Amino acid sequence: MKALTSVGIDCQHFINGQYRESLSKKTFENINPANEDILGSVAEGGKEDIDLAVSSARRALKGRWKTMPVTERSKILRKVGDLILERKEELAQLESLDTGKPIWLSRSVDIPRAAYNFHFFADYMTSVGTEAYQHDDLAMNYAVRKPVGVVGLINPWNLPLLLLTWKLAPCLAAGNTAVMKPAEWTPMTATVLAEICKEAGIPDGVVNVVHGFGPNSAGAALTEHPDVDAITFTGETTTGTAIMKAAAPTLKKLSYELGGKNPNIIFADSDIDEVLDTTIKSSFINQGQVCLCGSRIYVERPAYDEFIEKFKARAEKLVVGDPFDENTNTGAMIGKEHYERVLSFIELAKEEGGNIIVGGKRPEGFEKGYYLEPTMITGLDRNARCIREEIFGPVVTVTPFDLEDEVIAQVNDSEYGLSATIWTNDLRRAHRVADSVEAGIIWVNTWFLRDLRTPFGGLKQSGIGREGGMHSFDFYSELKNVCIKY
Repeated sequence: MKALTSVGIDCQHFINGQYRESLSKKTFENINPANEDILGSVAEGGKEDIDLAVSSARRALKGRWKTMPVTERSKILRKVGDLILERKEELAQLESLDTGKPIWLSRSVDIPRAAYNFHFFADYMTSVGTEAYQHDDLAMNYAVRKPVGVVGLINPWNLPLLLLTWKLAPCLAAGNTAVMKPAEWTPMTATVLAEICKEAGIPDGVVNVVHGFGPNSAGAALTEHPDVDAITFTGETTTGTAIMKAAAPTLKKLSYELGGKNPNIIFADSDIDEVLDTTIKSSFINQGQVCLCGSRIYVERPAYDEFIEKFKARAEKLVVGDPFDENTNTGAMIGKEHYERVLSFIELAKEEGGNIIVGGKRPEGFEKGYYLEPTMITGLDRNARCIREEIFGPVVTVTPFDLEDEVIAQVNDSEYGLSATIWTNDLRRAHRVADSVEAGIIWVNTWFLRDLRTPFGGLKQSGIGREGGMHSFDFYSELKNVCIKY
């Protein structure tokens, strides 16, 4: 399964420690978003394949994985992280082929963070404890942590390996077994990860992968399956709603990290050049296809004109192009359907009275592939759809504000509440605004700086539950209380 530049792999399911085709023999094509070439064929899973994977995971839940000492399981998870790093170049190339993101981004962020997810939870799991309570002189209560069972992991396409390992590592650390359904647009690194898990010593059946689509297919079968105990999902809010309905009859545990329309609030007392260094990244990295991107930019009026001028100049210097060109800043978007949706928002912005200050079109010289220039829009009303709806592309809106209360009201007037960034050198203001903004993650004078022990998740329609450190263990385990009478 070694990858070469611009060469993909065929992707089969991985069930009970073996690669296998779909029981239906169906496949679909994996398309390179950078040039629209076919990267390979992918097994198209359905209900029968999910049944097989869930049965495998259920059997493995009662096997050696259940009784394995914590220290041994920790060593295996650390080995998974080590093997990811050993195959870093191969995985980085596959990730860029699948997603269209620049190869330097896959090498510097996606693959190293995927390895670190396993290393972090391999260490963290050895220190996890539970509480004990003395009930006067009558009894002692103590809690025992048990695996939740078979967990379905449904993964998005924007950061495929990074986000898959962010779920799989704590799932395995807590002693569960897993059935993973990667996004159909990005199947390759998940396919290789299954092989890595087996090589690291994870017993057969503990980690399973079924490729395929969502509604009326593999995804739906996984969320509805009576022998799946929990579902963790990262993706857009509409799909999250459908999963909740499908999981309701069997009362599965659910963990969601959903959409975001994240504000980036810039006060005039900030160092604008410092702000711009980060805001260019938080606006356009990964083609703006990151749930945490700050796509709603609010600038205090005294700094507004300077910000617009300098942001435009920096955006125009970003190189849009071949993901495997080391000079590329912005690669290709994920696929035709999504690309056309983002373009439709740009046209909508014009209809809504917006001004396209920079970008807004396909760059010259790229007739094939899903490329879009980094785009900045001004002049939109706070109720414009481009300000209220998640676009999920290299598109930001910029709005001036005069008063702190005014911008907080605009920021919170949203159905989303995933993250927010605040730029100010006023310490009291930083605390005050951070406390007032309705979002699960607040960054002050930074962005995307993550300590994996901290709670990660959103408010409103941006998610349910939290991930990270003990918060992940709380989802992937059940607590049993034991009361001993003296």
